Amino acid sequence: MTLTQRLFARILPTLIVAIAVVGFFAYRSATREIDNIYDAQLINDANVLWSLMQHPLTRPDNRPTIQVPDLDFNMDNQLALNEDADDYADAHSFRAWKGDTLAFASSNAFPAGLSRFKAGFSETVNNGARWRIYSLPIPDTDISIEVAEEINLREGLVENILLNLAFPLVVLIPVIAVIIWMAITNGLSNMKELVSQIRTRTPDDLSVIATSGLPRDLAPLVHSLNNLLRRLGRSLTMERRFSDLAAHQLRTPQAGIKLLLQLFDRADSEDERRALLKDLVVSNERAMHLIEQLLRLARVSHQPLQLGSVSLRDIASASLADFAVLLNARHFDVSLRGAPEALVQTDRALLRIMIDNLLDNAIKYSGDAGKIEVRIEPGERGWRLSIMDSGPGIPPDQREAAFQRFNRLDTGAGDGAGLGLPIVADIANRLEIALSLGTSEWGRGLRVDLDIVGA
Repeated sequence: MTLTQRLFARILPTLIVAIAVVGFFAYRSATREIDNIYDAQLINDANVLWSLMQHPLTRPDNRPTIQVPDLDFNMDNQLALNEDADDYADAHSFRAWKGDTLAFASSNAFPAGLSRFKAGFSETVNNGARWRIYSLPIPDTDISIEVAEEINLREGLVENILLNLAFPLVVLIPVIAVIIWMAITNGLSNMKELVSQIRTRTPDDLSVIATSGLPRDLAPLVHSLNNLLRRLGRSLTMERRFSDLAAHQLRTPQAGIKLLLQLFDRADSEDERRALLKDLVVSNERAMHLIEQLLRLARVSHQPLQLGSVSLRDIASASLADFAVLLNARHFDVSLRGAPEALVQTDRALLRIMIDNLLDNAIKYSGDAGKIEVRIEPGERGWRLSIMDSGPGIPPDQREAAFQRFNRLDTGAGDGAGLGLPIVADIANRLEIALSLGTSEWGRGLRVDLDIVGA
């Protein structure tokens, strides 16, 4: 079902229900008002009859019941000229009581056997018809005037009024439906053009969508799509660049290993083979390290975040424990300082990769018997984790370039793949961690500060 059909299917039934609700309340209101008007007319008729019959009713003589003939037989059948008026006249009757004696009655009045009604309004059924009666007792006398009216007369009037109102609305519903359909179609024309414009694009076309002429309601959607296209374009550019650089970086160690294998095959002595085998192991370790870094980088880009409360001291000590064998073998001076209560709200796995890369760089670029200190202290955003080493450090003018992928700095030490700090920067960006580089407190080496939001 299209959006136009969905909107039409919701608006038209709502309109019909609204008309039905209005009709219901109109019926209630019309019934109440007509009942009030007709009840007032009954009261007025009773008072008029009393005024006309006051003299004969108050005479002391007792006469038999006087039957008042119907008007349409006594006025040259005048009411018969209008059938509706004749029906209206037949729907009214009256009786006048003097004591328990019926003194006057209309031709269509209730029979004398039906006793007088109580004062005020009441209802009864006579000959299958429902009647509403108003009984007017005359004060200080035993005279009572009764005026009756068929309830069907009122109900028929209400039905006629509602029918006259409802018929035009029923006829107009198809017209209203067509107008609603045309209005929805016209209102969604801009959206259809936008969908058509997006659908006809090629996968390589990531240019922004024009916003000129768009309704104000669609502008935020198009702006969001344009922002998405820009980010997607940047992401694809980075992925292509990453793929090219990764292929180039992997080609170099693989070419070296191939060359060493060829030399190993042509080696003449056992000593030469052992030397080539040692070089093969080193080259293979370089290739494995590069592959591991590339896998970490891919994991950083695609792993969903799982935020939680993390103890900085626990995760830092766990990372140091994994490097314990290497640190002891190279006689490093390692220290971990900081409050054990330091808790941050972050992704534990990504933060661990971040710390592991920083410690790996610190060990790699520091000489044997070097110094590494991990410090945890309060920071501007919550807590600060600092890692300091005794390596050559990074000059201030090269620190920005240090975060570029496959960019090996001329520090005079190490043979890394140029991915350690870029991985750290990518994780910091995803976890919204403030990352800064500086110089260790002892005047030499690199200091990396991580400002993390507290839990």
